[in-house]
Amino acid sequence: MAKPPEQEHPQEAFGWAARDPSGLLSPFKFSRRATGERDVKFKVLFCGICHSDLHSVKNEWGFSTYPLVPGHEIVGEVVEVGSKVEKFKVGDKVGVGCLVGSCGFCDNCHDHLESYCPKWILTYGAIYHDGTMTYGGYSNMMVANEHFAIKFPQNMPLDAGAPLLCAGITVYSPMRFFGLDRPGVHLGVVGLGGLGHVAVKFAKAMGVKVTVISSSPGKREEAVQRLGADAFLVSSDINQIQAAMGTMDGIIDTVSAVHPMLPLIGLLKHNGKLVLVGEPDRPLELPVFPLIMGRKIVAGSCVGGMKETQEMIDFAAKHKITADIEVISIDYLNTAMDRLAKGDVKYRFVIDIGNTLKQA
Repeated sequence: MAKPPEQEHPQEAFGWAARDPSGLLSPFKFSRRATGERDVKFKVLFCGICHSDLHSVKNEWGFSTYPLVPGHEIVGEVVEVGSKVEKFKVGDKVGVGCLVGSCGFCDNCHDHLESYCPKWILTYGAIYHDGTMTYGGYSNMMVANEHFAIKFPQNMPLDAGAPLLCAGITVYSPMRFFGLDRPGVHLGVVGLGGLGHVAVKFAKAMGVKVTVISSSPGKREEAVQRLGADAFLVSSDINQIQAAMGTMDGIIDTVSAVHPMLPLIGLLKHNGKLVLVGEPDRPLELPVFPLIMGRKIVAGSCVGGMKETQEMIDFAAKHKITADIEVISIDYLNTAMDRLAKGDVKYRFVIDIGNTLKQA
């Protein structure tokens, strides 16, 4: 007979979990594994709320397992290290993003692309190597293999840096891979939300010309004046879209709702790349003819591997890139989820775990 979550492992833990597809989160007792020889144990101080968390607690993708403790933008302070840990010492600031494991043997793992390993292990809602469920960062403490832990630079604020562990690497990785990371490139960013606003910041730090494409005309001033975008297009304004046709080398599409692809493909130059990083819960309609006639590419991109994620955090620290956040207490969590579903956040909720998560 399976043990209850609080008895699976020797270290007591607590957090907030969803129990069913209503998505309602409430206090939850569980346990973490003993700190292994290559593990770091850390107290969680902050955890960002990703749109994936909202999809997951409501089982909108169809593979959630309950009870589910979300959270994969996790930062904290190391309190214990295993005997063979080399990267961390007690007191270091540490982050854990979307992954806590992979097979370690496949070509992708050897190429530092753990996020594309067929046996990747997600930070929450997945089965770990020992056969137990993984629980995320809406919790007081965590144990992670040091390979899947990110060292936080001293000058990186923990609260505003936490969302970079998902939102940041989600946009940074395709910019690097698809060559959209250098001066002279014209990049479109679709959606000015949790991913889009950090995409603008990274692109500008790389010297890229950036045009924000949004369905919200009211975000123009925010995009151009405060975030530094070079131009702004309202996606429903046919005249604006028509005037910009064929001008972009690439587009990072961060929108997680169903939306038309044809206008975006039209904005691309010959050989242009439209990279999807948002995750709509229904299929998108893809017009093939304009792809063929322009030798254009529609691609997807996941988060980067661990080496690239560390590179991203170090780049962000060097260029003083952080997410724009609203810090909340754990008691506000369900309200925050409701607001996130309505797009009512600028631009990322971050839970102050260290000061507000108390065991019932």
